[in-house]
Amino acid sequence: MNTKLISDSAIAVINQYKNFQVGKAICSVPYYNNKVKGVRGGLRVEVGKGSPKEIYEEVKMILVKEKITDTEINSEQLKKILVDNNIGIDCSGFAYYILNEESKSRGKGSLDKHIHFIRATNIFAKFIVRFKPEANVDVLTFADNKNSEVISLEQVGCGDMITMTSSTNNGERNHILVINQIEYQNFKPVTLHYVHAVAWPTDGEYGHGIHEGKIEISDTNKNLTEQRWVENDKIGAENYTFARAQNSQTELRRLAFL
Repeated sequence: MNTKLISDSAIAVINQYKNFQVGKAICSVPYYNNKVKGVRGGLRVEVGKGSPKEIYEEVKMILVKEKITDTEINSEQLKKILVDNNIGIDCSGFAYYILNEESKSRGKGSLDKHIHFIRATNIFAKFIVRFKPEANVDVLTFADNKNSEVISLEQVGCGDMITMTSSTNNGERNHILVINQIEYQNFKPVTLHYVHAVAWPTDGEYGHGIHEGKIEISDTNKNLTEQRWVENDKIGAENYTFARAQNSQTELRRLAFL
């Protein structure tokens, strides 16, 4: 069995979101859905696009305002502060920061140098995206043929994406996973490990955030949704991510410049 991993710097980004720490308190950064919250504009940290550092600085300001020190909060309280103040990361923001580090680790520079911002259709919009590229890359941008290409399971590599898109519901179910680890047997992928920011219906008010899962490949000639998906020890219909994949246009994609 041979295992390949995404770059160390990309792994570090995943861990910063998954094990977000303030003082001794540690929790997963919550999932943030801008469509649900209905917030437009604002700082990246206010719209589900904040970096770990920006989220940390925002939490520190909240603690100062509420006269709470780092040593006074535990992990449960930290998660509650994040959720109650609508601070979190959405799926495309999470993917952006991971893939940005992966791009830099491969000597390609930052992601914004390569991305075609498909929604920037006028001069003003193009000016805005220069200063907030993270906030202007959504799932449809990643899945656009100008930015990525569909690949086969046999071609899959770390840093590839699984995009789930739909044209029937205003994009509310669009979603993205990043493949961060692959196990090979006889030079063929047998297990894909992925990571994403998500809120399962079973997560409750404070349980959502960074999830990890795996896809066990039985036949590389079959579609992704014909493989065995495992997340939170759930398979089949109980696996919300798999159910979403079944009800979307689900594609395995690679950024065009990687």
